[in-house]
Amino acid sequence: MLDPESSNLELPPIPGKRYFTIGEVAELCQVKPHVLRYWEQEFPQLKPVKRRGNRRYYQRHDVELIRHIRSLLYEQGFTIGGARQRLEDGDDEAGKAKAADPQLVRELREELEAILQLLEA
Repeated sequence: MLDPESSNLELPPIPGKRYFTIGEVAELCQVKPHVLRYWEQEFPQLKPVKRRGNRRYYQRHDVELIRHIRSLLYEQGFTIGGARQRLEDGDDEAGKAKAADPQLVRELREELEAILQLLEA
């Protein structure tokens, strides 16, 4: 079972891929695949792309949403209904905090500088 005290800071970084399989997302968010499928039913905002054979492919924004849902449920103690309401109300404090996260800004700046150096070479 997941440790409710674990935080999103302990989750692995999200790779720079366009699409992720359900197994990859399960590892990135530290939840089981059946939990992800259940959350799809409970949270209308979570809509992964479905391709051949009904396979799910998640994009980066889906992974970030899942991490936010995980935080609401496992760390902040919301019920499914409470977390759904919180997301629907748009009261996304984590999203606001993330936008101003200096670590994220620093990482993005380093990536952009590396890309610029490659382009200049």
